[in-house]
Amino acid sequence: MQPSLETPLLDTIRVPADLRKLPESDLSQLAAELRAELIDAVSITGGHLGAGLGVVELTVALHYVFDTPSDRLIWDVGHQAYPHKIITGRRDRIRTLRQEGGLSGFTKRTESDYDPFGAAHSSTSISAGLGMAVARDLKGGKNNVIAVIGDGAMSAGMAYEAMNNAGAHNARLIVVLNDNDMSIAPPTGAMSAYLARLAVGRTYLGLRDFGKKVTSYLGQRADRAITRAVEHARGYVTGGTLFEEMGFYHIGPIDGHNLEHLVPLLRNVRDNVNGPVLIHVITQKGKGYAPAEAASDKYHGVNKFDVITGAQAKPPANAPAYTKVFAESLIEEARHDDRVVAITAAMPSGTGLDLFGEAFPKRTFDVGIAEQHAVTFAAGLAAEGFKPFAAIYSTFLQRAYDQVVHDVAIQKLPVRFPIDRAGFVGADGPTHCGAFDTTFLATLPGFVVMAASDEAELRHMVRTAAAYDEGPISFRYPRGNGVGVDMPERGQILAIGKGRVIKEGTKVALLSFGTRLQDCVAAAEELDAAGLSTTVADARFAKPLDQDLVRRLAREHEVLVTVEEGAVGGFASHVLQLLSHDGLLDTGLKVRPLVLPDAFVDHAKPEKMYADAGLDSAGIVRTVFAALGNQARAALA
Repeated sequence: MQPSLETPLLDTIRVPADLRKLPESDLSQLAAELRAELIDAVSITGGHLGAGLGVVELTVALHYVFDTPSDRLIWDVGHQAYPHKIITGRRDRIRTLRQEGGLSGFTKRTESDYDPFGAAHSSTSISAGLGMAVARDLKGGKNNVIAVIGDGAMSAGMAYEAMNNAGAHNARLIVVLNDNDMSIAPPTGAMSAYLARLAVGRTYLGLRDFGKKVTSYLGQRADRAITRAVEHARGYVTGGTLFEEMGFYHIGPIDGHNLEHLVPLLRNVRDNVNGPVLIHVITQKGKGYAPAEAASDKYHGVNKFDVITGAQAKPPANAPAYTKVFAESLIEEARHDDRVVAITAAMPSGTGLDLFGEAFPKRTFDVGIAEQHAVTFAAGLAAEGFKPFAAIYSTFLQRAYDQVVHDVAIQKLPVRFPIDRAGFVGADGPTHCGAFDTTFLATLPGFVVMAASDEAELRHMVRTAAAYDEGPISFRYPRGNGVGVDMPERGQILAIGKGRVIKEGTKVALLSFGTRLQDCVAAAEELDAAGLSTTVADARFAKPLDQDLVRRLAREHEVLVTVEEGAVGGFASHVLQLLSHDGLLDTGLKVRPLVLPDAFVDHAKPEKMYADAGLDSAGIVRTVFAALGNQARAALA
């Protein structure tokens, strides 16, 4: 901790049990100290700041009222859980956030007993919470289960599926809706808090239960009608008719920064509610830090920054970011074809479609955190002759795989899938690592699967996808900047299923799929210097595979190394299938596939992660030497 940061109350809190010893009157000061600690820590590490600032008071109130970790507290997505980490025994490591060997930027079961469910993708908390609540009841337990979910995460169908199921079960589950942006009924101060407390007090609950007992004598139909009438009437006062119809008791909205309102409300819910309840809390993203409050994204994700000014450190920009290259290339294609439309699932800036939206607002569609809907929505557009580009991160596309198969691939609809965040993603760790998209897409009949080796190739692939109308097509590219190659103003249309040779050799062949191509070129230079003449080729396509190129490389070289930023079962599997079918594995050819490890790899700097995986130039050289054995040693001699 920096000596200038004075946090006398927070210094006494190691775990939430210490927090619960404080008088309620001290909680506001504790929240202020917790907010200062959060700002200071993230200024050093970078990470998600705005969401955590918005839930400081809510975090304090939840841990003060509930007996965590016995009571299960689940944070949806988890990027707002930094304050939670600070007061649950991890303050001494909070400045290791998202660093190699340090704390995860999300909740993680293996990190703490206070993280009962790991997360990093959206809208899972209510489902997980319901599972825990049902498990508790089956075991005869009495603990509480609380799921905290944001208004953005509530745009996903999974959240409503879970609520519908929870209402049918009548399970004792507490859902806190953290609304920091889109509330249609903002709180109105003390009266709102009073109504919320009144609605959850013993008097109302007792009257409601008594009414149900009385009306039960009139029959089930009358009981249902009268109960719904009462709930609808209360809904006009306190809101929440939709949630009530799903079987949830709805409370709020309430000011999520007012601890004098939050603590008694949570205490009443804990003590008096026996079924599913939803507490609608209004918070402000970036609360308490002026630069974050003033920023358009409320400092959702930040680099290291100066606490006083809020100025963020900017990484060197030696080449344009792949995401920006994609966006600019798609804009160029849209200028030439008014059938080009773009779809994002609540990630316009992350996918670059905010830029496309500025250029073509009527042809840009943000469907919310609803990847399944995004894919089938794109399929509907394609069925009507449009050219939809459904830009979705690799790991987020996993959530819509059935729609990719059933609604797109089987019908051979020409939906275009730009896949961002392919390969390792550094500080975001295993939950965002794009390892599996090549595997799960290239296995589908009729799918064209591409990977860009640099920013110029990405531009070519955007145009190729725009021109391709015979079925679904995808192209993947990593997070971060390109390699600095010259780019044309508009891409070229690539021949489907055809790769390219970058450098000719005679003994070793390196066949790259994706942006490991630069490391292949560097490895080839080292191998050439060692007397091992090396060919380098860029496959471009995993499907359809360039069979002629693969056969030529296999027949004309002693060693063939495939290199990709994907899991086992991806590009290399298709190469090996071809070689095996053609009998080329029986000729003495030494084939070595290099892929991402068969493991979920924790966060670190991407270059370190690739080096550890053997996918940098040094790892490629080691693989070739190991394959050749004595021949390599003889060449070096």
